[in-house]
Amino acid sequence: MSTTSPLTQAVDGVQEPPRFLIIGAGSRGQTYARCVRSSTNGVVAAIAEPDDYKRNRFGETMIWGSQAPPPEGAAFRDWREFVAYEARRRARAEAGEKDVPPGVDAVFVCVLDEMHREVVVALARLGGLHIMCEKPLATTLQDCIEMYRALQSNTVAGGQQAVFSIGHVLRYSPHNMLLRKLVLHDRVIGDIQSVVHTEPVGWWHFAHSYVRGNWRRERTSAPSLLTKSCHDIDMLLWLLCSPPDPSARDSLPPHQPAAIASTGSLQYFKRSRKPAEAGAATNCLSCGAEPRCKYSAKRIYVGKDLVGVESGNRGWPVSIVLPDIESYGSQSEAREAMLAELARDYDADTPDAEVASRNWFGRCVFESDNDVCDEQVVTISWDDDPLPVKGGSSGRNAKTAVFHMVAQTKRICERYTHLYGEHGEIFADSTTITIEDFRTGKTAVHRPEIESHGHGTLGPRIAFVSIDALPEAKVATHPSPIPGK
Repeated sequence: MSTTSPLTQAVDGVQEPPRFLIIGAGSRGQTYARCVRSSTNGVVAAIAEPDDYKRNRFGETMIWGSQAPPPEGAAFRDWREFVAYEARRRARAEAGEKDVPPGVDAVFVCVLDEMHREVVVALARLGGLHIMCEKPLATTLQDCIEMYRALQSNTVAGGQQAVFSIGHVLRYSPHNMLLRKLVLHDRVIGDIQSVVHTEPVGWWHFAHSYVRGNWRRERTSAPSLLTKSCHDIDMLLWLLCSPPDPSARDSLPPHQPAAIASTGSLQYFKRSRKPAEAGAATNCLSCGAEPRCKYSAKRIYVGKDLVGVESGNRGWPVSIVLPDIESYGSQSEAREAMLAELARDYDADTPDAEVASRNWFGRCVFESDNDVCDEQVVTISWDDDPLPVKGGSSGRNAKTAVFHMVAQTKRICERYTHLYGEHGEIFADSTTITIEDFRTGKTAVHRPEIESHGHGTLGPRIAFVSIDALPEAKVATHPSPIPGK
């Protein structure tokens, strides 16, 4: 982000680096903060986080250091506390009070999906702040509409529309930007006839996030297609709907789909698939089948074979299970604390509201309260679209895209895509783009820069765009390795 960024404010004629507030000190918030510090001239100035340990740890690492107390305006228990403080701070500054701390210019919203609406609406009504909201935008259409309406009146100094962005980061990886150039600008295989795109979520990753974790219940979060795969649907529409250069004066309108169909179900993670030898056990730590179960919480979060504490891992996903994992000095202390957390369980007498209010990472994956699909297929089709042009007519051809989200895979979020065109075909995975040209019989292989291993080495990036040009604006971007859900 350069000093000419729309986020940069002039103070007494001098351009000041943009100041950022992070709302939510989870893995996404921490990653955006690291990216701001390493890849931009911005300043991480404040954190809003209800968990005391996570808030203080974030602040000491990113803002005020280990030897200093939080300065005024740097730490908030939640977004509501920030909004109230900021209103008072602005009033003090307008009244001419001396030594009022500077505010923030922009906010990263990194809370749970179902909280996005209330946070973004409140920030928009406060006004004057650029906002980046993690994907998905919201979990209901009505929430999206309310957020859109609120954002219309969010302006900054000079009356300009504030910048707003959604974290559809797959658009901004070197891999996918090159793929789009090859397909739309260079037309290396001509008109696209069909696309088959797969997101392999990963067998233990799905269990972590969508059986035991935050996104396991539709009524408290959203369907897994939205919470996990809105990235993929967005990328397909970006490739197949959008004109090559939507900012051009003579740009064509988007080629809108004619029909969308979807089918999916909860196929595997349910009681009927529970091994008989597990008996009535509901928790891995009390299950006789645990030593032989691939979904053993001890194997995933404690052992050394995958990502457990004994492997030396103190980051995601063990930090999701035990947020204060870094506070345990030795591996044995961390192991015992992890086992104590995994032992927590509920029974038939536990109120449903209590069950839904937290995660249960030691719970048997066949006895959980999950209900989201672990297998889903989406089919999108486009009709022929004749378009008048100077000197005659042109058109965009009919085409079809099939998307498959699947849980039971070795790959974890390492997406892959087959594109079939009139002159050849393309296979794109997370590292290469291979083009087979039917006209020449030649094969071309591209290996784009790999910036990070977040989202399957696809190099997620910070991206700020204008709300008036959300689908296609050209943006300044910076890499950030963000763990997937």
